[in-house]
Amino acid sequence: MKRFSSLLLVVVLFAMASLAQTTRTLTSPNGKLKTVVTLADGITYDVFLGDELVMDDCRLSLNVGGNVLGSKPQLKQASQKSVNEIKKPFLRLKYAEVPNVYNELTLKMKGNYSVIFRAYDDGIAYRFVTSLGKEVKVYDEDISVFFPEETDLVLQTCGSFVTSYEERYSFLKTGAWTSTQQMAHLPILATTKAGTRILVSESDLTDYPGAFFRGNDAHGFSSVFPKATAKETPRSDKSNNIVLCHDYIALTQGTRAYPWRYFVITSEDAGLIENTMTCRLAQESKLDDISWIKPGQASWEWWNGAIPYGPDVDFKAGLNVETYKYFIDFASKYGIPYIVMDEGWANNNMDPYTPNPNVDLHELIAYGKAKNVGIILWLTWRCVEDNPELFAKFAEWGVKGVKIDFMDRSDQRIVNFYENTVKEAAKHHIFVNFHGAYKPSGLEYMYPNLLSYEGVAGMEQMGNCKPENSVYFPFMRNAVGPMEYTPGAMNSMQPDNYSARRPNSASIGTRAYQMALFVVFESGLQMLADNPTLYYNNDDCTRFITSVPVLWDDTKVLSAKVGDHVLVAKRNAETWYIGGMTGERKAPLEMEVTLDFLPENQTFTLTSFEDGINADRQAMHYVKKVREVKKGDVVKIKMVRNGGYAAVLNAK
Repeated sequence: MKRFSSLLLVVVLFAMASLAQTTRTLTSPNGKLKTVVTLADGITYDVFLGDELVMDDCRLSLNVGGNVLGSKPQLKQASQKSVNEIKKPFLRLKYAEVPNVYNELTLKMKGNYSVIFRAYDDGIAYRFVTSLGKEVKVYDEDISVFFPEETDLVLQTCGSFVTSYEERYSFLKTGAWTSTQQMAHLPILATTKAGTRILVSESDLTDYPGAFFRGNDAHGFSSVFPKATAKETPRSDKSNNIVLCHDYIALTQGTRAYPWRYFVITSEDAGLIENTMTCRLAQESKLDDISWIKPGQASWEWWNGAIPYGPDVDFKAGLNVETYKYFIDFASKYGIPYIVMDEGWANNNMDPYTPNPNVDLHELIAYGKAKNVGIILWLTWRCVEDNPELFAKFAEWGVKGVKIDFMDRSDQRIVNFYENTVKEAAKHHIFVNFHGAYKPSGLEYMYPNLLSYEGVAGMEQMGNCKPENSVYFPFMRNAVGPMEYTPGAMNSMQPDNYSARRPNSASIGTRAYQMALFVVFESGLQMLADNPTLYYNNDDCTRFITSVPVLWDDTKVLSAKVGDHVLVAKRNAETWYIGGMTGERKAPLEMEVTLDFLPENQTFTLTSFEDGINADRQAMHYVKKVREVKKGDVVKIKMVRNGGYAAVLNAK
């Protein structure tokens, strides 16, 4: 009993001494990453990777009802815990099992709020949690990131909170990005002078606006948020005019957890691609039954103008029954589970119940069902918001999914629209693809029927979609979640001789590059953008593309350099795929890759599609090779400028 009392006294004295301190240190499980949190006039934190100070005196606060949480904080209790668990996401974009291993520090403050920090081996995250009971107005949140010296940034700048999130990347130094210049939206990639990469984004974004940032006239950037809208009027069937805004950014519950602010921190470029931070910080699935959700590929008619022209086309092509049946036949032949019926299938974009006179939707749904091909319907967000009962009707008809377009915002109203939409769609077993969308922020794990988001300068931009920009996607946009890029062009060109427009669409990059995108880029719904006629004419390429899964059990980064190239190997069940892409470079990229990821004592057939000797000038030039390989064998890979490498390894 006396021993117990002494031990209790030691614990109490330790706790009292701990509470008197003004700093707390949180270290990652492997000890390499350290966060030092300081409580003084405000809450600040520093981050170290080994001996390198990578983030310096960063600030955070939350203005709730005019009370700034984080200003002159008074610590009531500090506690730490360690977590070592496995997540098994349904939307397994990289891994079937995601280790969720971290140390967590909770700082409970006077005023009914806490700040929670997490330290992972590959990054840190923090969030506010409040226990204020009633509904509150959030006027602002300060997310101020500072670096100890001038740091390079890659980001997408925009002049307004209304944006398609499709801007090409800009390259700035922290000292040159001032508070009067354009904003940027997430994700943002920073690179220190020592070469450390820091990817900034957010997760568990619910009932709250998405964060934007401006330079803060120092070596860093600070958050700005769109205000909650008070009055909107229709501008078109696709968008609204924001007439009036409130003076707050969110009206929300006083007792809640706010979004995670996270920073992937790595000395290896491959670490950006391999990161799963959005998944680890997202809420668990809210759906009890997910057996009906079937991710996969879809044939898409918009990019190619819906005008097939092969010898078997004896009908007037366009948005009509005959053309859509042709797309269904194509999808059925190659085992593609869906087709997308984009804008024009409906007689009026605001009426989701009346197809155009040339489209018998019920006939097409029945025709597709007989051929194991489901229908995805395009809609504007305004149409969905005005017709909340449409999901029940679509389910009755047999529609499998919807592509919802032109949100182009991330204020609180639109963020709530996303969640309300996928929640209602799930009730009726319909999956969702958001087009004209902000970046993924964890909702896809809460509601796994959300298969993908656009929010990327994808191939629909034709000649403005260049590999020199797209090669950043695996490190940035796709590194935070699924991405609807719409690959699959069969007309390939180099940028110095590009000339194309619908219906004869083309892409910049080699044929092997286009094929590799199906392996490199991650999306629960992966489009085949080109014309069935061209796919028929390139049967070997089409059979490879349509064999590529959209879900993966394992991912290995074989070689990666931000802004230059990516080479990854991915496994689904027992089959491995390799995909590689380069940007605009002066000389071909040549490397030798050892197949040490293969299992022992097993032979595989390696079928590869490689840049041809003339692909740097004639991007259509590719070479198909077949050979037998085993673990430990070395494969020579050569990719030209804007080039690629695509391969499948089938176990014998």
